[in-house]
Amino acid sequence: MTGDMPADPQLVPLLEPLAGLPGVGPIIAKRLREAVGGERVLDLLFHLPERYAQRIRVDSPVEAPLDAEVILPALVTGLRAARSKLGRPYVEVRAEAAGKRLLIRYINGNLGWLQKLLPPGTERLFGGKVKVEAGVYSMINPLSATGPEGLPELEPVWPLVKDLRLAQVAKAMAAALDRLPDLPEWQDAALLRREGWPGFAPALRAVQQPVVAPPPPTRTRLAYDEALAGQIALALVRRRVRQRAGRALVGDGHLRAQALAAFGHPLTPSQAHALAEIDADLGAPHRMLRLLQGDVGAGKTLVAVLALLRAVESGAQGALMAPTELLARQHVRTLDRLCTPAGVRVELLAGSVKGAQRKRVLGGLASGAVNIVVGTHALFQEGVEFRDLGLAVVDEQHRFGVAQRLMLAEKGDSADMLVMTATPIPRTLLLTQWGEMAVSRLTGKPAGRQPITTTLHGLRQLDQVVGGIARAVDRGARVYWVCPLVEESDTIDFAAAETRYAELSARFPGQVGLAHGRLEPDVREAAIRAFAAGQTRILVATTVIEVGVDVPEATVMVVEHADRFGLAQLHQLRGRVGRGTAASYCMLLYDEALGMTSRERLLILRDTEDGFVIADADFRLRGGGEALGTRQSGLPVFRLGLTEAEAQEGLILMANRDAALLLEKDPLLTGPRGQAARVLLALFGRDAAMGTLRAG
Repeated sequence: MTGDMPADPQLVPLLEPLAGLPGVGPIIAKRLREAVGGERVLDLLFHLPERYAQRIRVDSPVEAPLDAEVILPALVTGLRAARSKLGRPYVEVRAEAAGKRLLIRYINGNLGWLQKLLPPGTERLFGGKVKVEAGVYSMINPLSATGPEGLPELEPVWPLVKDLRLAQVAKAMAAALDRLPDLPEWQDAALLRREGWPGFAPALRAVQQPVVAPPPPTRTRLAYDEALAGQIALALVRRRVRQRAGRALVGDGHLRAQALAAFGHPLTPSQAHALAEIDADLGAPHRMLRLLQGDVGAGKTLVAVLALLRAVESGAQGALMAPTELLARQHVRTLDRLCTPAGVRVELLAGSVKGAQRKRVLGGLASGAVNIVVGTHALFQEGVEFRDLGLAVVDEQHRFGVAQRLMLAEKGDSADMLVMTATPIPRTLLLTQWGEMAVSRLTGKPAGRQPITTTLHGLRQLDQVVGGIARAVDRGARVYWVCPLVEESDTIDFAAAETRYAELSARFPGQVGLAHGRLEPDVREAAIRAFAAGQTRILVATTVIEVGVDVPEATVMVVEHADRFGLAQLHQLRGRVGRGTAASYCMLLYDEALGMTSRERLLILRDTEDGFVIADADFRLRGGGEALGTRQSGLPVFRLGLTEAEAQEGLILMANRDAALLLEKDPLLTGPRGQAARVLLALFGRDAAMGTLRAG
């Protein structure tokens, strides 16, 4: 359990250590802990089978169907140690089954141990597949038992670790299931009837100790329980966030009007809607925590600037934090253009701001003379004091940890927070990992943005692609050439970029720049500046240009080995072009030996520029990863979840609506279903969220 919350009495037997189960000694307990990823009985119960072995009982090897698991009685006649033609050791067991010769091989088997297990002259049941080799029946590494109870016709197959056997897991699981109480029902009665779901405990028993293969609804019931626990917990946390004391930031709009005049275009309907949502939060007496997600080029920065200007209009200060100095400087240029005409003072605070200039910026923040500061993580360091920070904006928020965001917010008294991401987030991840935030989505693109023509090219067409680049450069075009990710290795990425840079430099002398993560930041940024100024025409890079590089004159993007990138990342890279008035192109080079899934992914990118469509497709094809962890792909981590992304997403969406309805009817979870939901939260380790209820 978590925090200081006492364990629910019904769950106490499930929270005891695995070593307390009958027949589980210290050695088996250690192996079980490794396999199930925990040390409690509950962790074992949540260790679901990866498949089920279904065996057919036969009396003779002649009756064994091809490629089917069978249970075959046989008489052991002898054993010997042997080696394969490649020198691999095995134990050969000679046997007879219904008058037919049967050869059984145990690869890497131990002769002494097998002689005790299968002494000659004894009848045994063998479970596995029967093959025919040169007229002789054979089995490889079959299971064995003295009677039918030792080899069931249907057997769960759990994920194992070294030296842990299925029989040991089965014995421990049976003991764990004996401790499983009949818990109160937390699911809606109408939902149970509609879906045909059993109760939680019967469902878990049917999955872990099946009599017949568990029907899909049984496994789905367990997956939905876990999804519902997560959604109730997030709804409780969201309520706590929204109830935090804050202050109202109210402006008269005069600074915004001047900024929009300097911008020269009206807000798109999507921008106006997002700004209205943000304004409602800023004007409310609680602290804002809102996620602004917009596709590449959807105009998030303008919305953020207008939100910051509302804080300034109300007499407070604003801060905009970016993950890199390159992106911070780009934001400063944008804010200078929009805010300086209105008399709003904007300053940069980053690692390169030193000496007298740094002292001047820090003094201006402390006195209130600096209205808006843009910077990197330097913003939340000691020594940075604001007179009155009213709104903190964090760009590319996934590159900062939660702690870093909070450190910036704590620089103000009840400061509101707006976090932005240009990476479209699939709906499922919005509901599972960003659930504590209110979400505004920008759709569409501002006026002036050009569509991008995306084409696919096999790597065998590389020479033709380079020829096309030569013609584009002759016409004055500027070209990004992104080198491949190779097994996420910085070293190999760096080598690939250096090699491509050398080859293109030989073809286009003096016209090629290089930017990758191994270069010193000032060298890398100088290369990007030279490209932006038109001093070079081609920029060879790794994904360092994925965000924060804004060169409207760049009209061609080449991505080498596009099949090695995620769809969302390719979409981000493509968004580096199409920022000016000229027609733009994205050329994706791929390995012709691609499988169908990889080809499908690239076709999705070719056929749409809608980042949200792409993000949802990417989630279904690759999975979404742990947004708060290190994995960047794979399904969100659900212990009992379904393996199909679409099915899992459907359950999460359903659980999101169910949790909202439950808390609307019973906000303190005191009714019968609410009390049962408390048990559900404790069961899945989500009871920390109940601190919200204890706080009222």
